[in-house]
Amino acid sequence: MKVVDDHVEVTDEEASGGVKGHNVRYVLAFSLIAAIVVMSVAWIVPALLK
Repeated sequence: MKVVDDHVEVTDEEASGGVKGHNVRYVLAFSLIAAIVVMSVAWIVPALLK
């Protein structure tokens, strides 16, 4: 970070403000699988009960 005239300039890495987690892909994968399972159950169970 450096001050230039009357404003502050930061690099892209400094502006991101933190470590990017590598667990995001696992959360997204788990959420996708869970959504598929829940939607499949919601569709299959009523079809079996007819």
